[in-house]
Amino acid sequence: MEKIFVSDEGKGIPLVLVHGYLGSSEMWNLQKEFLSKHFRIIAPALPGFGESYNIKSVDSINAMAKTIFQILDEKNIIDFHLMGHSMGGMIVQEMTRISHKRVNKLICFATSSIGNIPGRFESLDKSIERLNKEGIKESVKRIPPKWFVEGNKAKYYYFCENAVKEVSEETSRNALNAMKNWNGYNNLKNIKNETLIIWGDKDVSYNFEQVDTLNKNISNSRIEIFKGCCHNIHLEQPQKFNETVKIFLE
Repeated sequence: MEKIFVSDEGKGIPLVLVHGYLGSSEMWNLQKEFLSKHFRIIAPALPGFGESYNIKSVDSINAMAKTIFQILDEKNIIDFHLMGHSMGGMIVQEMTRISHKRVNKLICFATSSIGNIPGRFESLDKSIERLNKEGIKESVKRIPPKWFVEGNKAKYYYFCENAVKEVSEETSRNALNAMKNWNGYNNLKNIKNETLIIWGDKDVSYNFEQVDTLNKNISNSRIEIFKGCCHNIHLEQPQKFNETVKIFLE
């Protein structure tokens, strides 16, 4: 069986980066370049996505979380910092629920405590309906531009184009259903890890109410708002984003 793709760069305390829906390991490249000077960066491509497009995808956030633990166990990584973006933010919350003692500091980036995201530019049901009707090629042309203020003209939009080249309709549908069926709200009060919540004020995928709910219910958390940024802050303001992450983890 083919192995899940995992980028492993740098030395020091491990920092695990978990990408979102229609993402890839490569989408963290601007973070790897900077943060690998300070941490050991572990950035998997989730089954079915990006560089792991040839691996059968899974259809629950819990299964995705367990997949990442499996990767870390194979590398004998016991404890680590953890950052998740969008759907990846749900996965890291689930990982913290499963084994909070292994997580040092937690970063929830442009995400929510409930998978069926209120206020999203379109409901997950609508995304699934359109995927079934129009196919994957249309979905990958339509959705990623909504993650940038400048749409598909953004400087680093090509990372998104690369990520979706091989993604299948099944993988996409499984991920949408995984998010739709996940609810981490009741677990927020159990997260005691020091937590940074990052959000862009132009995000049309997750509104302020979603990140505010995280901040109000995770006891040891604070929120950092990036002005003029949409959903993919790490590709819109990478320098400021990287510095913010580094300072928080130091």
